[in-house]
Amino acid sequence: MNLEIQYRTEAEERQLHQSITARLKETYRNLRADVAARHAEMIQIKQQLQDQIRDLDHVDKANLRQAANMASRVGEFSVEQQKRLERLIESPYFGRIDIQSVEHPSGKPLYIGVHSFSEDADRQFIHDWRAPISSLFYDFELGDGYYDAPDGQIEAQINLKRQYRIEKQQFRFMLESSLNILDNVLQEELSRASDTKLKTIVATIQRDQNAIIRNDDAHTMIIQGAAGSGKTSIAMHRIAYLLYKYKDTISSQDILIISPNNVFAHYISQVLPELGEEMISETTMEVLADVLLESKFNFQSFGEQIQVLLRGKDTAFAERVRYKASTDFLADFDRYVDSLRKSNVSSKGVKVSVYSVSAEDVRRHFQRRQNQPFNEQLNGVTAAIVEQIKLNHQKVIENKQRAELRAQLKAMMGETDLKKLYKGFYEWSGKADLFKIGPKGSLEYADVYPLIYMKLQLSNTTPNAAVKHLVVDEMQDYSPLQYRVLSQLYPCKKTVLGDRNQSVNPLSSSHAEAIRDILPESLCVYMRKSYRSTSQITQVAQAILNNPDLEPIARHGEEPTFNSFRKKSEELDFIAGQVKDFCGGEYQSMAIICRTQGEADELYEHLRSTTTVSLLNSKSRVFASGVVITTAYLAKGLEFDKVLVPFCTKTNYHQAIDRHMLYIAVTRAMHSLAITHRGAITEFLESVCSTRQFSDASSEEIAS
Repeated sequence: MNLEIQYRTEAEERQLHQSITARLKETYRNLRADVAARHAEMIQIKQQLQDQIRDLDHVDKANLRQAANMASRVGEFSVEQQKRLERLIESPYFGRIDIQSVEHPSGKPLYIGVHSFSEDADRQFIHDWRAPISSLFYDFELGDGYYDAPDGQIEAQINLKRQYRIEKQQFRFMLESSLNILDNVLQEELSRASDTKLKTIVATIQRDQNAIIRNDDAHTMIIQGAAGSGKTSIAMHRIAYLLYKYKDTISSQDILIISPNNVFAHYISQVLPELGEEMISETTMEVLADVLLESKFNFQSFGEQIQVLLRGKDTAFAERVRYKASTDFLADFDRYVDSLRKSNVSSKGVKVSVYSVSAEDVRRHFQRRQNQPFNEQLNGVTAAIVEQIKLNHQKVIENKQRAELRAQLKAMMGETDLKKLYKGFYEWSGKADLFKIGPKGSLEYADVYPLIYMKLQLSNTTPNAAVKHLVVDEMQDYSPLQYRVLSQLYPCKKTVLGDRNQSVNPLSSSHAEAIRDILPESLCVYMRKSYRSTSQITQVAQAILNNPDLEPIARHGEEPTFNSFRKKSEELDFIAGQVKDFCGGEYQSMAIICRTQGEADELYEHLRSTTTVSLLNSKSRVFASGVVITTAYLAKGLEFDKVLVPFCTKTNYHQAIDRHMLYIAVTRAMHSLAITHRGAITEFLESVCSTRQFSDASSEEIAS
């Protein structure tokens, strides 16, 4: 196969696709045969070991075991190659550029795909999208370009640029243009129906996105992006790129992602496997908190906190949440912890065997270590006194006597109960009314991470060195103190992403600049282009929460509908009708996004007997297809072809937190949006509301 031939016509390109696919299939068959041979070899070796184990000496046994391990490792590698070839057979490449450079003065076509494919080192048929030379495809149009190679910057002339859609081994179309052909394919991709999993975007990565993906200099990359800007996709592709570039020093097992909930974690779970990488570990802030507190405390979940705030009746609760997410709280808390280290010890003289150490010496040893955690103080003072006795009396203290000394010193230390020390902060600061214990001694969610922070400051918790890269999604929902905890636990490189407008709790939200002040060596980047929603849906979202920096992609669709009803039964009948229409339509996913879990539960019970719907709640683990009923809190990060937001009345959506919930709900929609309400519509939609359908039934309103 000679790729140097300039395949200029579509017919020639189709012929090339068939030729490469045939070569891929041949390689795949050979690899399968090799895997089978390796498997047979491993079975034979194990059988030989079993049959001859009594007759073999130690060296022969070791050699056979080594051979079995080698066959197993080679087999595993071959299986992984098989998976990559299977993906390439389905769709071998999506782009092509023809370049001239010092290395290729006569010109060379480069075909770019999800993985590379070559038969030998000199015949690279397909280049991995993450390879340095592939950045030319994303960053430049026809003309001069360059890419950063291991040996330095390489200049190249781009003479041809094409893009293809190849699906299920079928050559669908080819585009060629001197303009940015990515935009054409992007528009076609955006117009498609959604899926139950977040998709790879290697064929439509934009120049600004490519810069974020390939940035490996920043210790912490903070990505502030508008709704629908592709933040999570970019973060996942960034991880895939880092795994590719640094495959000798980092693997999927070294990466941890903090997700907002389990449904979201499932939604993004297939991106890395589709890119040829293993799945990465994920957790939530609540699970992490329970581990750090060793399951010794009951505490409110973040979702439960949101539900209390949405009820809007407990102003004291809201004030507690607001204060504990403030920088003032963090500064006060640091001062309190410092005071504990300095005043938590009542120094006394000690006696070790027949040797005495004065109270003044003990106090001096503690003072020298007053900035250390309690355990380190205790161990350090114990060691210092042992050394003092050794120097003064040439006496070596035995382990039993050392333990007795440590017990005497520990008795001098004040309160060490974590919960009591934490409660003491509010008495110390004169804000006793800002700490409240819930039923059965449970903590409010706003108290969980301050308690963990205190534990880290007063104990010698070791940073987690096993995690080499941390990904934090929905960054806006975590407080400054939570980022302080994450910084101490995970000193590794990080990718942090979110959108301030999508905060489900504006009382404790964070933005990129505030996070940068806490996480060292951070670089803030901004993604202002929004790809998800049509222009008509984006207009509604902007009316709810205006983002002056937003750059929406011009993609037009159907007008959102605002549907007013006089009776609750009529509104419910309309919603049921929308579900039935969806089931017979072109779309694949629909969400009915409610304000509270109570509303979602009630609507689900009403619809489940007559229509096929699923309920997403805090216990859900899987992102379901079809029609789902959920809340804005759980819908964060997800997207749907059609979204219906019910009960959008002036009394239901009126607080600051309601505005954010409504914004999140509306921005989940890709192609179609419907709003329903009884009575006056929420003030957040008044400027764009144009009632399309109005119930002609009796004017009697049914109470919610």
